[in-house]
Amino acid sequence: MRTLLNVIWLVFAGIWLAIGYALAGVICCVLIVTIPFGIASFRIAAYALWPFGRTVERDPDAGVLSLLGNIIWFVVAGVWLAIGHVVTSIPLFLSIIGIPMGVANLKLIPVSLLPLGARIVDLD
Repeated sequence: MRTLLNVIWLVFAGIWLAIGYALAGVICCVLIVTIPFGIASFRIAAYALWPFGRTVERDPDAGVLSLLGNIIWFVVAGVWLAIGHVVTSIPLFLSIIGIPMGVANLKLIPVSLLPLGARIVDLD
């Protein structure tokens, strides 16, 4: 079932989200100071491609720099990304078939709000 949901997600939403996050990652990697944000964007892009069967887990060893980076990310991009995920999940919830994809879209909010110090792990 996860594979079927991931394929449907990939076709209708995942590819576009992943392209957006990957493009943001490239832009962040061009600017030397924002390379950690670029790496986080690439991680989110991979998660956005295939979200079913994976989850976000906080790294307990993340330090103060991760916290400061998350504060900067939250102010500059995190809030807007979270609002975008909520807004795009609303029409998905209106159809029965789109409900799992709306849930997957909401699952992306924690990592899009605070990407540094987060790991994406398989549920298995």
